[in-house]
Amino acid sequence: HLRGALDPERAGLGVFAARAEGLQASRGATDFGEYFLYFSFFLVVSALMLAALFFRLGVEQRLREIGTLQAMGFPAARIRALFLGEGVLLSIVGSLLGLAGAYTYGRLVMLGLRTWWVGAVGTTALTLSVSPKSLVLGATGGIIAALVCIVWTLSRLTRRSSTRSLLAGTMEGGRGEAGKNDKWDEEKKTARSFSPLRRFVLSPLSFAVVFGVLGMLLLIAASAQLVGQLAGFFGGGSALLIALLCLQAAWLRRRTKNPIQGSGWGPVARLGVRNATHRPGRSVLCITLIAFAAFIIVAVDAFRRDDKAAALDRHSGSGGYPLLAESMLPVVHDLNTEEGREALTLGTSRGEREALAGVRFERFRVRPGDDASCLNLYEPRNPKIIAPADDFLAQGRFAFQNSLAETSEEKENPWLLLRREFADGAVPVIADANSMSYVLHRKLGEDFVLEREGDPVRLRLVGALSDSVFQSELLMSEANFKRLFPEQEGARLFLLDVPSAEQAERLAGGLEERLADFGFDVTSTSERLAGFHRVENTFLSTFQTLGGLGLALGTLGLAAVLLRNVLERRRELALLRAVGYGRSHFALMVIAENALLLFGGLLTGTLCALLAVAPVVMARGGQLPIVSLGALLLAVVVSGMLASLLATIVALRAPLLASLRAE
Repeated sequence: HLRGALDPERAGLGVFAARAEGLQASRGATDFGEYFLYFSFFLVVSALMLAALFFRLGVEQRLREIGTLQAMGFPAARIRALFLGEGVLLSIVGSLLGLAGAYTYGRLVMLGLRTWWVGAVGTTALTLSVSPKSLVLGATGGIIAALVCIVWTLSRLTRRSSTRSLLAGTMEGGRGEAGKNDKWDEEKKTARSFSPLRRFVLSPLSFAVVFGVLGMLLLIAASAQLVGQLAGFFGGGSALLIALLCLQAAWLRRRTKNPIQGSGWGPVARLGVRNATHRPGRSVLCITLIAFAAFIIVAVDAFRRDDKAAALDRHSGSGGYPLLAESMLPVVHDLNTEEGREALTLGTSRGEREALAGVRFERFRVRPGDDASCLNLYEPRNPKIIAPADDFLAQGRFAFQNSLAETSEEKENPWLLLRREFADGAVPVIADANSMSYVLHRKLGEDFVLEREGDPVRLRLVGALSDSVFQSELLMSEANFKRLFPEQEGARLFLLDVPSAEQAERLAGGLEERLADFGFDVTSTSERLAGFHRVENTFLSTFQTLGGLGLALGTLGLAAVLLRNVLERRRELALLRAVGYGRSHFALMVIAENALLLFGGLLTGTLCALLAVAPVVMARGGQLPIVSLGALLLAVVVSGMLASLLATIVALRAPLLASLRAE
């Protein structure tokens, strides 16, 4: 009769479809592939621009071959088809190599998350999942993008080149009579035929104005939360980046240039800077590659969290509480009173009384549930809920990123929103901003339906905390908590307000020893925040590797541009050597040209990134990780100077007599 009367469900036993619920929760997880795609956009654009540059340089080295084919009767379309066939073959080979590189990169990221980054994900069961569809789409997209760049390059190379100029190894002169259809003359005639307004509209300066205004509007809209922060960040930063690049293109393409006069190192350096205007398209491309890499590196590093926040600051992520404690069993006694401490045998010795002097315990009722922080790789279906006492709400601690406050009292202390009553019966709750956006996938003012026996509970998000220790749970008023979850008695989470850090260290060990029967576990709030930050910083590090790849492409493009410019000007360099210029002058000219391109791209990318992340930086107190940013930018400078050194060596080894005779 006893066995028949027992009801396992009333005893708390439940049967769940674990695999089905796990798969359902995984579908709601944050798709970090989307963020990799956003950051890879700059890398892909840089790679395509570099591919177009190398293909153009390769074709320019074969101008005599193109001229010979034209002289033998090959039409321009047939010649373009021959070079396009080469481009198709190179694109296919490059895409296959790119697939192998992508697979290797993915394996390395998974290896890092299972080993040295395991603290960020909390599991070693991560594996790489590769779908044939993604491989085919990636390879096809790479081939199509490369072919578009190649077709555009070929059309520009053969549009205005005459057979005579191609046989001479140059691209000057049109298809008509020599000297009458010169490219420079055509450009001057075209410029004269346009009205001043049309010339301004078609100039890079007009594009700089348009994209500059667009970028500032997007940043302002993002800071005012009129558009999403993600769209505002990438859209505004990208628009400003394009605006500055167009501005530099307009400066490099300017017609009027003052003559270089004087003697000494200054005019020689100016001559090196002037060399960047010889091929303005290449120079702008080089600046763009460096700017993209700097933009990714600086922007991503600006979001890195600092674990050295002041633990006693009432408006920091710890709320001014240096210690946080959790217990397995509920504590029904008030640890702030002498009676409560005596009931728990606390403060029986002199040392314990000194450690507890001036200490205040903030008590929280707890309803166990899923972790709602970034430490949970799945979407929480049943989040953990805690309820502070009413006196905690009145203190107004912690910082809020945003809230639904309407009255002056609520704006001054958004914790009072937990006492608000909604006509539709929704219960107000407060969550951490990161958990709300990236784990719960909710916005401020939206509802989260909590399934339970009987009627489900609609929880309305009324406030978003800024980087707090409450990233694992939702906060509810004590009155609503007692009404909805009367079975949860006592307190199981505590925040300890300790006067000094030294006292906190002594108190932590004593509490764990005295309250061991309750399963009391005391940790510092700084360690709890560091655990959350470790996850964010880990993913930022993986994103930053894309900036490293962009930096490698930028350095390669910089070296290619400098080497090509030196090879094209080897005759004039030989003439300069013949009239008295020495090796040190050539080195200074190459270094000056390289410095212009390098620092132009570096300053452009850094400035746009800082403007794009300015709202985030100001929200965190206006602090930037200066040390890490400085180290990364120093790496960019060193890599660029190595490219300059390589170009200098090539310039100094150029044969003097043969180049001089060709001048």
